[in-house]
Amino acid sequence: MQEYEGTWLDVDVASLEQKLEMLGAKKVGEYNYRRKVFDYPDLHLDKEGSWVRLRDEGEKITLTFKKRIYGEGLGKDEGMIEHEVQVSDFDTTANILKSIGLTEKFYLENKRVRWELDGTEFDFDTWPLLNTYLEIEGESDDIVNAAAEKLGLNVGQKLVCSTTQIYEMKGIRDKDYKSMTLSECIKR
Repeated sequence: MQEYEGTWLDVDVASLEQKLEMLGAKKVGEYNYRRKVFDYPDLHLDKEGSWVRLRDEGEKITLTFKKRIYGEGLGKDEGMIEHEVQVSDFDTTANILKSIGLTEKFYLENKRVRWELDGTEFDFDTWPLLNTYLEIEGESDDIVNAAAEKLGLNVGQKLVCSTTQIYEMKGIRDKDYKSMTLSECIKR
């Protein structure tokens, strides 16, 4: 399955939430996520722009394989391939992944505030060491772009990228950390 999403950095959250409310969007939740990211010891997946993510979303736990569809440069990917299943236990699934030879690259926590309008998701994501940014996900690129325009965002400033790439744009290597939470970042 291909995801269609766009990211806008350094946004005015309060102003955009006000616009969403005026457009009739519904705030559907505030989530505190925790995730472990896995790869092979030789970082084979990382070299291909891929990773395995185990994420506890509070209400559900998901195991996901993600692969970037490379574009013309940093922040300009063409999209993301994603295969995801729900699992029942975070720690047990992490142990299974380690048992089959994967290694934990890092542990991350972030906060997400989600709004929805006409089947499109608007996620305000707060990550360690980054300013809150907006990710819009829809059924197609055209839907994502139209949603951004409704909010007065410049579609020319849309990024299509992973959080790791956002860290890279800010001069931070998330791989230099073994754990990153909103209260503490521990380097390797």
